[in-house]
Amino acid sequence: MPSTLELIATLLFAVAVIHTFSVPFFARMAHRNGPHAGVWHLLSEVEAVFGVWAFVLIVAMALLSGTGSAIEYMDTRNFTEPLFVFVIMVVAASRPILELVGGMVKIVARGLPLRRELATFFVVMALVPLGGSFITEPAAMTLAAILLRDGYFRVHGRAGFKYLTLGVLFVNVSIGGVLTSYAAPPVLMVASTFGWDTTFMATHFGWRAAVAVIINAALLTFLCREALVDGGLGKGVAAGEGEDTRTAVPAWVILVHLVFLVAVVLTAHHPAVFLGLLMMFIGFAEAYKRHQNRLLIKEGLMVGFFLAGLVVLGGLQKWWLQDLLGGLSPTVLYWGATALTAITDNAALTYLGSLVEGTSDAWRYMLVAGAVTGGGLTVIANAPNPAGFAILKNQFPDGSISSGKLFLAALVPTGVAACMFLLPV
Repeated sequence: MPSTLELIATLLFAVAVIHTFSVPFFARMAHRNGPHAGVWHLLSEVEAVFGVWAFVLIVAMALLSGTGSAIEYMDTRNFTEPLFVFVIMVVAASRPILELVGGMVKIVARGLPLRRELATFFVVMALVPLGGSFITEPAAMTLAAILLRDGYFRVHGRAGFKYLTLGVLFVNVSIGGVLTSYAAPPVLMVASTFGWDTTFMATHFGWRAAVAVIINAALLTFLCREALVDGGLGKGVAAGEGEDTRTAVPAWVILVHLVFLVAVVLTAHHPAVFLGLLMMFIGFAEAYKRHQNRLLIKEGLMVGFFLAGLVVLGGLQKWWLQDLLGGLSPTVLYWGATALTAITDNAALTYLGSLVEGTSDAWRYMLVAGAVTGGGLTVIANAPNPAGFAILKNQFPDGSISSGKLFLAALVPTGVAACMFLLPV
């Protein structure tokens, strides 16, 4: 039987999930500029949702069990992932890194037998998410979201195009990180327990994911071809193109930023190290401010707050999630994991699944495959999603993204991923 605290935590978790689907309502309330507009604005910030309800849980825990128990619970949570996402967002979104990636996108696009507008869009939607297998999914999400924001999303309106693109982006980033064993959070949580190395991931998951990512990007490019070519959406295809009149960033500055990015990726499991690297990075960026855009400190902190809240609330969901997963056959598990990922972080889902004893290889494959397949359905399904959400939300009507429309936009690319991962192993 679950304890009273576990029941309260699950209730608050459910309320937080419902809250994420209700942010457009709070955004409309905030825009009325009434006496409580500030409160409505806070409640309309998706990045604040889980942090707010996690605070409520800690207060309830302190009232029920004492402040000592509440503090002990917080001390035993692992906040490495929220901290890492914050740091990688700040570093990856810097102007030198964006110029480097933008230049690489243009070079690859020139080699494709397509019009420049179509080729560049395809590369952003396909190769950048696949790059997440090497620079981590949060970094890939940050880079792709900024390229989309500055190259395609600044056009007023076009909500349909933006939702379709966002759905494909979230799905492609979720499945695009499985070519290696360290870049996707749901894979990282189980790789050592299951004995999966990068070779295993590439041969069992990677090629399927790569095909699905390319199909999704190609379908989206085909569907949006008229808007990209004739509608003016493909004109500003590089970050800041047409707006930044400053001279190009020197190659040595780009190299220093690249070293910082690689160092952060390599120390992703050591917060004390990558936080120290962030301090050094901020100092370097300040020293050469003329080569910088505004660092995404605020956005990164908000995303970190979101993920930290998810860690706090998710820590007390084991009582129902683990038993539910353990009782499913491999095929049912796949669809169950895909669906459950939409309402809980896929890394938490695979971690709880890894605690189930006596599982088969097929069961383990279906657990992870389902978790990454459903990683684009909602903003909470995959750790990098809040980063993309924070970067792109102001380009949508009312400065907010509808969770329902995002879910619908992600269904087709999710189905493509499912078809690939359900092919015989």
